[in-house]
Amino acid sequence: MPSPAPQIFRVSPDQVNCTIGAALREWLPGKSWSDVKRLLNSRHVSVSGNLCLDEGRRLKLDEVVKLLPHPAASPPKEVDVRIRYLDPHLVIVEKPAGMTTLRHPEERNWPKRRKQLQPTLDELLPKIIARREVGGQRAKGRAATEHRGRKPPPAPRSKGIPRRLRAVHRIDRETSGLMVFARTVDAERVLGEQFRAHSLQRVYLAVALGHVQEQTIESWLVPDRGDGRRGSTPHHKLGKQAVTHVKPLERLPGFTVLECRLETGRTHQIRIHLSELGHPLCGDKVYRGPFPGKPIADDSGASRVALHAAQLGFDHPITGLPVQFSMPLPADLAALIERLRTRHRRRDSSGTSRIPREPV
Repeated sequence: MPSPAPQIFRVSPDQVNCTIGAALREWLPGKSWSDVKRLLNSRHVSVSGNLCLDEGRRLKLDEVVKLLPHPAASPPKEVDVRIRYLDPHLVIVEKPAGMTTLRHPEERNWPKRRKQLQPTLDELLPKIIARREVGGQRAKGRAATEHRGRKPPPAPRSKGIPRRLRAVHRIDRETSGLMVFARTVDAERVLGEQFRAHSLQRVYLAVALGHVQEQTIESWLVPDRGDGRRGSTPHHKLGKQAVTHVKPLERLPGFTVLECRLETGRTHQIRIHLSELGHPLCGDKVYRGPFPGKPIADDSGASRVALHAAQLGFDHPITGLPVQFSMPLPADLAALIERLRTRHRRRDSSGTSRIPREPV
């Protein structure tokens, strides 16, 4: 028996800046404020594909609100964040899917209780670091290759006050994987220089629709392609150069498991490039194919964007020695790939071409 479909609502012009709680009262006549709060608290509401727990969340024009027939998965918590390496100048962390990297500026003055509904990585990480350092334990960074050599010198610290973390890059909310934060001004400056020089190694694993060929994708990205979303422009002077090197790792009928190496690191770069190529990522609800055009259907069953930051490498900002970390696919993406393999096993055994598997 098929699962019931979610109820779908689109934000109208007269509902712009309205709270999600008030909008649900309009869309669901007969529901009380208590009923609406219960729907939100029990994870039955999503906005633009993201779980919404906050009744005070303000809506934007044409956002899509879904009333889910079954509760969505719980948002990640502190226990889901893993530190891979920690020294006085930087921290490397595994970000879980579903967690925002940084609190949006307009949300920074929210009350503590409201922030705790969906905590951000930059808010949780200082607490995790403080507990580790008070306990006298430092993450050693267990990986195939890691930072080796002389120990980084200590950084200045105000007693009892955790040092502010400085984000030098971001990962999309639905994307999982490795991130680095600077803990000092000097580390932030040097890491920032490496990012701007595109000298870091950043490798993502992805699952895309269709048969993707090995290639380098280059375009010039702009904040608004014409519908309020990011995209490419043919006018080089108007956009920022974005370069992605794509290599297929495994082919399945209708899908390709990919390695994506970033030469530049623009917002949504991999998602935009593959979408414009006609091969959107499984689970991506925003970038669904070339613009303008009809969205490409996705029957993968992916619960989120199938993108994972699997490798991160750079020169340590203080010692200058190479730092290299890798992270295997999280359980949800590994399960997605296995489901796609199982779904098409008969077709594979009848002669479908497959690239020899590489570790993903």
